[in-house]
Amino acid sequence: MSSAFQALVVENADTFSVAVKDVSLDQLPAGEVLIRVAYSSVNYKDGLACIPDGKILKSYPFIPGIDLAGHVVSSADSRFREGQPILATGYGIGVTHYGGFSEYARLPADWVVPLPDGLSLREAMIYGTAGFTAALSIERLEENGLSPDKGDVLVTGATGGVGGAAIAMLSKKGYRVVASTGKPEAAAYLRSLGAAEVISREDTAGSGGKPLNKQRWQAAVDSVGGSSLAAILSQIAYGGSVAASGLTGGTAVPATVFPFILRGVNLLGIDSVFCPADRRRSLWARMAGDLKPHNLEALVHREVSLQELPQALSDILNANHKGRTILRLSAS
Repeated sequence: MSSAFQALVVENADTFSVAVKDVSLDQLPAGEVLIRVAYSSVNYKDGLACIPDGKILKSYPFIPGIDLAGHVVSSADSRFREGQPILATGYGIGVTHYGGFSEYARLPADWVVPLPDGLSLREAMIYGTAGFTAALSIERLEENGLSPDKGDVLVTGATGGVGGAAIAMLSKKGYRVVASTGKPEAAAYLRSLGAAEVISREDTAGSGGKPLNKQRWQAAVDSVGGSSLAAILSQIAYGGSVAASGLTGGTAVPATVFPFILRGVNLLGIDSVFCPADRRRSLWARMAGDLKPHNLEALVHREVSLQELPQALSDILNANHKGRTILRLSAS
């Protein structure tokens, strides 16, 4: 095996640069498992890692990419064998540890998940961190009483990775899903994923910032945050829950205690980065099974090569996309 391969490298010495470059195996960080990467995916956090003021990376040069799927080349850990298909998301991947925008990656064994039966490497990256976050949101909502017979489920940021995956999974499970978006032109796409109704971002905001509004949703998957999250909390039915995982709408949530103390509403924080390994593996098995949408491929916006990746990263930062962008490194 040649020690030279290609990766997207971010540098910030005399000038900031993002370019596809040759890398050697001895430049990869320590870890028990060497992986030939077949697919990765493009996420908003990856875009931030590739701009000077993104506040994601702490050291340079660096290979970003928070998701990857591929085959084991070698392993010093007996849990993994040569040729085994695996996936990895979360932890320090693509943030503090070289990530998936590379033909090869080396990771700590505890970060690696065997690819579950019923899922291909490409499908794992259609999901990626976004799909895993959506699945974790749904599972946490189920643990807090989510049921198809209790009413509508709202999904905000619906054209994003988390939102689209949540719509498709919830629809597969028999829920009536209402998708909220600021892109009215995406209504047909959202319905193709399984949304029964598409509403505007303004409609989600409700009326006038009241502490309590009409009870509209049994639950919500929210990847927006900010004032939108406050409005949603005021509209959740008695005993319902909101699974919150994002901040594109801001970090401040101007809410009151009334939804919590008068309606028993639950605000569930969703963190996919440090999700425990046992839960991570069991949830990926569900994503290959009962949560796997009939139309998973419908989530894909496009598939790109390493050379096309810089433009894809720019597009995700500028919201010039919908659904998922898949990076193809080696399909073999």
